[in-house]
Amino acid sequence: MTSIRRWLLGWLIFGMAAASMIAAFAIFHTARREASELFDYELRTVALSLPSALSGAGSRERREPDLGDLADDRIVIEIWDRGGTLVYRSAQAPEFERLPPGFHTVPRGEYHWRIFGVAQTDRYVQVAQPVSVREELALQLALHTLWPLGVLLPVTIALVLLVVARGLAPIGGLSRALATRSIDSLEPLRLDGNLPVEIRPLVEALNDLLQRLHTASQAQRTFIADAAHELRSPLAALKLQLQAASRDGSLRGEGQTLERVEHRVNRIIHLVQQLLTLAREDAQPVTSTVPVSLRRIGEQAVSDCSVLAELREIDLGLECEHARTPNDAYTVLAEPHSISVLLGNLINNAIRHTPAGGRVDVVLRRTGERVGFEVVDSGSGIPEAELERVFDPFYRGEESKGEGSGLGLAIVARIAERHQLGLSLSNNVGAPGLRVSVTGLRAPAAHAPVTAAN
Repeated sequence: MTSIRRWLLGWLIFGMAAASMIAAFAIFHTARREASELFDYELRTVALSLPSALSGAGSRERREPDLGDLADDRIVIEIWDRGGTLVYRSAQAPEFERLPPGFHTVPRGEYHWRIFGVAQTDRYVQVAQPVSVREELALQLALHTLWPLGVLLPVTIALVLLVVARGLAPIGGLSRALATRSIDSLEPLRLDGNLPVEIRPLVEALNDLLQRLHTASQAQRTFIADAAHELRSPLAALKLQLQAASRDGSLRGEGQTLERVEHRVNRIIHLVQQLLTLAREDAQPVTSTVPVSLRRIGEQAVSDCSVLAELREIDLGLECEHARTPNDAYTVLAEPHSISVLLGNLINNAIRHTPAGGRVDVVLRRTGERVGFEVVDSGSGIPEAELERVFDPFYRGEESKGEGSGLGLAIVARIAERHQLGLSLSNNVGAPGLRVSVTGLRAPAAHAPVTAAN
């Protein structure tokens, strides 16, 4: 699992360590180079500042010059007179040949020596120093320049740890605030002034999610309460019918009581079926579409509802507009079962709200590459103020005369939403009745196999 804290600390500490090593390498080599230049300057100063008493002719028995701290650096001095005769050399020091003026590095035994020679008026002075001594002193000087960096690195790492911990503290506080909430606590998180700008979009998204969860929870509670109410009413009526029939003995007599009981039972069965259908549609947020014949689905739906239409003396038919061929299948990409349920509910709803002798038409229509359909009835229609509410579960208008459960259009709305279809209701212009339009069904690619509707 990826950790922002570990990722930040790892890269910051690694970056600082790498930068510190590069800086230390550069500082170290710069310090060594400057120390070498300083030692060269030291050799030159010694050569130019030697007293003239060291260059006397005659015996080499003489007192060594007082070089102070330079003596610890194993400085070797050699002096030749004007004639080229060696007149002075440091005691117990290796002998070097006379080299041209300037700086030179020459090997002598197991060591290398740095030599500087200068020609003066009456003598030639040559000063030498072991390179190893120079390197050791340069290393000490270079290391002395690195100690601030060695102190700075752990201090910086500690500061990074503190800053990252303080920077991520709001996320920890947000996590704790969410973890301590109960399952019923869906109030939005508070956005105070101390909330970082980078976390504000996350909190706003969480608040939006909490608001949608609250709305869904409220809708679920309302749905359960309405479902309980809708189930309780027919069950109570059924119980009263049975009690009355038991008292007066009509349960064994005429069939009118049994007919009313059967009617109540059928209503309960229809309500339960609609509830199961709505629950199934809510539980399938993703739609798997296949090529399907909308014409075949329409014919099947009209056939299934024809018995109910005949009982109510309603003329039910299917029309095809803008067909490409006489046998145009109106093939679309959809989920066959859901489209069958959608169309069946629209037809059933239209039949139940259309008076005897009325008419219900299912019209398939093609518009370019899009296909849609309409269910038009000659019923009483819906008041304009209620057109937006009829899709709510269990909502039935005050003027509704049908015996439906109030779930048919809610199921239609769920299916249309999952298929991303356009769904609209409007009253017929100049005539009674309602027109329900479904648009946005796409045609499949050419030569795609067509799935038969169940």
